[in-house]
Amino acid sequence: MSTEDLEKYEAEMELTLYREYRDVVGIFKYVVETDRRFYLCNQVDVKARTEAGDVFFEVSMSDAWVWDMYRPARFAKNVKVLTFKDVNVEELSPTEIDLPKP
Repeated sequence: MSTEDLEKYEAEMELTLYREYRDVVGIFKYVVETDRRFYLCNQVDVKARTEAGDVFFEVSMSDAWVWDMYRPARFAKNVKVLTFKDVNVEELSPTEIDLPKP
């Protein structure tokens, strides 16, 4: 596989991931960004923890979607992240689209 083929493959995977994100973002309440990943989820809890004088964050999420093009399954029921770096949590605005009721 040439470098050009690899770059084309990665560009196609990123585009596919972006399209999936665009399709699912409306079903989630929160965006969570850590130093390693970007998540969409419906429940999030961030706790600051201290151990041996070091402070770290424990982030627990439920009903999550993970932005990771190398992950075969991006939906996860529960996710727990431990990090020493910043964690950003943003509440998403409700969508403007009203879905039909059954």
